[in-house]
Amino acid sequence: MADLDATAPRPTPAAPSRAVRAAERTARPPRRRDRVDWMAHAILWTGIAVVAFPVYLTFVASTHEPSVIANGQMPLSPGNEFLATYWRTIFVGPSSTTRTPVGVMMLNSLVVALGIAIGKIAISIISAYAIVYFKFPLQKTAFWMIFITLMLPVEVRIYPTYKIVADLGLLNSYQGLILPLIASATATLLFRQFFMTIPDELVEASKIDGAGPMRFFFDTVLPLSTTNIAALFVILFVYGWNEYLWPLLITTSGDMQTIVIGIKKMIVTSDALTEWQIVMATAMLAMVPPVAVVVLMQRWFVKGLVDTEK
Repeated sequence: MADLDATAPRPTPAAPSRAVRAAERTARPPRRRDRVDWMAHAILWTGIAVVAFPVYLTFVASTHEPSVIANGQMPLSPGNEFLATYWRTIFVGPSSTTRTPVGVMMLNSLVVALGIAIGKIAISIISAYAIVYFKFPLQKTAFWMIFITLMLPVEVRIYPTYKIVADLGLLNSYQGLILPLIASATATLLFRQFFMTIPDELVEASKIDGAGPMRFFFDTVLPLSTTNIAALFVILFVYGWNEYLWPLLITTSGDMQTIVIGIKKMIVTSDALTEWQIVMATAMLAMVPPVAVVVLMQRWFVKGLVDTEK
């Protein structure tokens, strides 16, 4: 065999490809990434604890006797009065303040929240449809007049609204609780912006098929708006459920009080007269319907906020 030439140039090793370097980084994650992940999870769990602890404390207080809560030495473990307290709260009510069962208050709040949510969506989607797809004089002016109402807080128009409701004899009624709150400039704006993204080809295709405005609305526009409707329903239901100022003004009868008003009236000046276990149980019951709506419609809610496909 011939001797190897020692002076011959040796081939340089090929540099590792980008895929190889990426695989090495994946196989050996840096400690810094682990540290960041750990800190993120720690912050997340801290936030959950801060939010959940008051709710847990409210639940614990609802299971103890009022004397245990009043003396300031309530333990962090649930008591033995769970069934008795919640039965009395839902079907009997407090004995010293409103004397109205919380079940009645929850029914009132449910009717009001559903009425406000459905009414706002129905009126807003119809008005937005008219503004986008119909041509009439002062079309843009009508939209801007609706939009300007966003700048008027409730406190500015609360007295004239109350005067009209009182003159119509709608005090202490579901109509008086719902009708003044079913107009929504925000929902109209959101539906208008969505309708403007619907392709004009769909409108032309509907005209070729002989579809009129109502058929186009129910067969094309409404199905495309389901995710937006679901997202708005969640927001508006929680808004209607937590409404405080308007029900406080127009309801003087205990049978028409909402649960938010009931909680306020259960708390009196003297701690000796306040049945704190009933108050805490009512607060826990007041959280159930909004949380249930958010959880059950979470997928539609998120999709309606982030989905851009038409």
